[in-house]
Amino acid sequence: MASQDLALQPDSDRPEADLADPDSPDADRADPAAVHPVDEVLPLGRMSAVALQHVASMYAGVAAPPLIIGGAVGLNAAQLTTLLAAALFIAGIATLLQTLGVWRIGSRLPFVNGVSFATVSPVLAVVAAKKGATLPLIFGSTIVAGLVCFLAAPLFCRLVRFFPPVVSGTVITLIGVSLLPVAGNWAQGGNAQAHGYGSVSNLGLAAFTLLAVLLFNRFLRGFAQRIAILFGLLAGTLAAIPFGKVDLHALTSLPVFELPHPFAFGAPRFELASIISMLVVMVVSMTESTADMIALGEVVERPVDERTIAAGLRADGLASAFGGVFNGFFCSAFAQNIGLVALTKIRSRFVVAMGGGFLILMGLLPVVGGLASLVPQPVLGGAGVVLFGSVAVAGVRTLSKADLSVGSNALIVAVSLAFGIFPIAYPGFYHALPQQLATILSSGIAAGCLAAITLNLLFNHLGWGRRGAVADAVAVPAAGE
Repeated sequence: MASQDLALQPDSDRPEADLADPDSPDADRADPAAVHPVDEVLPLGRMSAVALQHVASMYAGVAAPPLIIGGAVGLNAAQLTTLLAAALFIAGIATLLQTLGVWRIGSRLPFVNGVSFATVSPVLAVVAAKKGATLPLIFGSTIVAGLVCFLAAPLFCRLVRFFPPVVSGTVITLIGVSLLPVAGNWAQGGNAQAHGYGSVSNLGLAAFTLLAVLLFNRFLRGFAQRIAILFGLLAGTLAAIPFGKVDLHALTSLPVFELPHPFAFGAPRFELASIISMLVVMVVSMTESTADMIALGEVVERPVDERTIAAGLRADGLASAFGGVFNGFFCSAFAQNIGLVALTKIRSRFVVAMGGGFLILMGLLPVVGGLASLVPQPVLGGAGVVLFGSVAVAGVRTLSKADLSVGSNALIVAVSLAFGIFPIAYPGFYHALPQQLATILSSGIAAGCLAAITLNLLFNHLGWGRRGAVADAVAVPAAGE
């Protein structure tokens, strides 16, 4: 699936021929000039700045699920702090597993992980149906789903062969499109029930941040240009202070240090109905993570194979099971960070690993984690337009490799985009379906991905007149091919 026209150029001017073969056993011992950009170690100062960009771009996504779930359960401020700290801590562990890898665990790509938002809807359904200690029930289900994900990874990864450009391009495009409404919600304030949601000041801050990011990208050079998002977030946050949208007093209520406590909300409980709901979340998250790994492989010019997908899914599963023990929720990929990699052209997995280290620090030091929360939602929304739009552009570039003059390919893209956009444009589109099915289809990425895979099989692989041999239907190679 790799393509020279999609791939971003290496950070230096070294020729492509000098890049090390990532599959070579001697790759890690190669001369630094021949190291693939994914395995490149940048100077500490540069790594720190880009790592902070990754943390800033994903903080709101990590914080939202535990805050929503904690509010629904009725936790007090101290308990909410514990739940949020756990989410940050587990996100850091998951990110380190993905980027650095242990044994056959971790994709070893600049892959950011955190709490999957797909968790929220099923968990709220459990909270509504049960009374009393629902968090132990949720954490018990998360442990089971994480272990099943770990064990199922070698089977699920075989889906990667069904992701030719016509499928992967559609899915990558949907990843970006599905994130744009998130940026729009942030730009308005992030909470539709809050006072001032969609106000001129909020939209103005988002527009100012977007303009700042664009101007920094236009006029800065070298490394400074690559951290334009960070500069834009700083500029937007400073501009928000006179409007009273930066709450510095919130830091005073946070503890300086807090160790994660296993089962802080009680011993885990296991019930079949809750476990089934969490297994549905697992399927959605595994589908999204697979699509995100394929997208990231395109962006960093290191195409993924079945082995990489399996290793990445094992990291998701292990981190999720670990998270259930330490008061966290199911982990999945954070697609917004793919846009940051594409925008900055800094593809080092060690940069993202440092971001994982920062997340762990923020989980252990809540007062430090609170610093990231100072960035107002409208500021994040302005930067999100660039980040999320960059993912959609990567998908369009991948689609350009598919022969859309072939009627069936055009039809696959058209119908799959429709399936993916319906739940994005109309969040309650599948509300009348059974809960488990609605959970799967309500994810635009999962719905569009399943539609694209199914239609590609129908038109290009199965039965009479199949076009599976067409050039653009070549799937991602399996490991060892």
